[in-house]
Amino acid sequence: MTTRIVHFMVNGMLEQAEFGADCSAADVKDVFRAAAEAGPHHILKMYSMNGSVLNISPRLEANSRDSYYRLEVVGSDLKSVGMPNELDTMEHRLNHLESKVMEDVGKTPDVVCELKSQVESFKRKLESVKHLSWMGLFKEDSDHQLSNLSPKPKSSQLSAQEQRQQVRRKFLNMSSLHVTEEVREHLKTPIFDNWQWEEAEMLVLLQVMFIDLDFLMAFHIQLDVLQNFLFEVYRHYNNIPFHNFRHCFCVTQMLYGLIWLTDLRSKISRIDLLIMLTSALCHDLDHPGYNNVYQINAQTDLALRYNDISPLENHHCAVAFGIMSKPECNILKNLSSDQYKHIRGGMIRCILATDMARHNDILNKFRSIQPVFSFTNKEHKEVLMNIMVKVSDISNEARPMAVAEPWLDCLLQEFFNQSDTEKLKGLPVAPFMDRDKVSRPSSQTSFIRFVLLPLFTELTKLFPCLEKHILEPVRRALEYYSDLERASKQEQEGRRRSTAGGGGEGGIGGAQQEVEEEKEV
Repeated sequence: MTTRIVHFMVNGMLEQAEFGADCSAADVKDVFRAAAEAGPHHILKMYSMNGSVLNISPRLEANSRDSYYRLEVVGSDLKSVGMPNELDTMEHRLNHLESKVMEDVGKTPDVVCELKSQVESFKRKLESVKHLSWMGLFKEDSDHQLSNLSPKPKSSQLSAQEQRQQVRRKFLNMSSLHVTEEVREHLKTPIFDNWQWEEAEMLVLLQVMFIDLDFLMAFHIQLDVLQNFLFEVYRHYNNIPFHNFRHCFCVTQMLYGLIWLTDLRSKISRIDLLIMLTSALCHDLDHPGYNNVYQINAQTDLALRYNDISPLENHHCAVAFGIMSKPECNILKNLSSDQYKHIRGGMIRCILATDMARHNDILNKFRSIQPVFSFTNKEHKEVLMNIMVKVSDISNEARPMAVAEPWLDCLLQEFFNQSDTEKLKGLPVAPFMDRDKVSRPSSQTSFIRFVLLPLFTELTKLFPCLEKHILEPVRRALEYYSDLERASKQEQEGRRRSTAGGGGEGGIGGAQQEVEEEKEV
């Protein structure tokens, strides 16, 4: 069996682990958790030499001692693993008993020697993960290898409800962990890699965002209510390729980063920051994976309920406030009536602004107020808040290519699912969603050129500091996909010329449709 060796630094020690392709992800994580002397609910991350987060899994690439990875506990309760207090007490009492008996008898009785031997034996057993695991404690010998572990039998498939409850348990167990300052700072940047974080861990990071923006203190939000709210938000995102909870996290994290990068905390009120962050969190709740164009053409219940006017976005708002209608999830319950109305109105505006059919109107409004923009002007602030949520919603291409490209695959998968259904039902099919007409590069070049760049450019005029963080990466993404599109066309042209008799059309079907149809987020 082929094995790979991974060298890593943990707690100042250079270690190595060896494992094969047949080892489970749980096995791999258990060994690295043991090496870091971490508890079962602590959050571990592996970093490459350049600081990138690596996925701790059987696919972790082998490396050399000179190119070792860095293993860190980024979320912990700050309590070191030690021997149970009962053992220390027992050992102390035995030593005291031994000294008393020695005074009276002159030698240690056999029964005391036997007890001491048993205590020592038990303490030695605690040096092994095999004996620690059942106690919820973890400690590991430095030379322990993953190859010594036998593969665990696969558990039966959990239902969706069981999986959600498992995430809830993990989240609540992790919720009191201390997240390192390094992670907290990284969370404030557009280069944050969402793919290396599990769902329960993302819930912990969302909690960190609310805490670090002082929302709990300012709005009298109880921690358990926030946790219930966050979990219910997670539970109301569907398991679909793109508009899922991970997308919700990415949009919220980007907005959180923009708040810090632009120092928006000193420019607008905390209640408006809460509106934006909560809007980002809820902006796609219960998304079915089929956009507004489909809803209207198929005359779905949502389209009928909302009279073909932003049916999805109206639904997302309704679900959000439905969650907060439950007292145990209502993060707004300790606010005044005026504060509640302000937040509700703001959230509705921000979420409805994510309908791409409204894109040009909102962007043109923002352009018109740019020369005289004032943070003291209520209308100006409301337009800016819409823009901030919109930018965050479609910001994948502002992220590193390794983070952005998998999202494109997810989006195309969702598009193709919709177009396949439209074909079956005899509904109109948008060319940019048709698997027979679209390619990865062609799907991006028009969207970046006509939607992202104008929007990001306008925001950068107000906040020049954002140019290097979001505008330059989007320009590089356009160049990247344009090069791929040119190469694809050249390859197709070459095939046509080499085909006897010509005749084939090849290439990518036509220009993309209007930009407001191009993406429903």
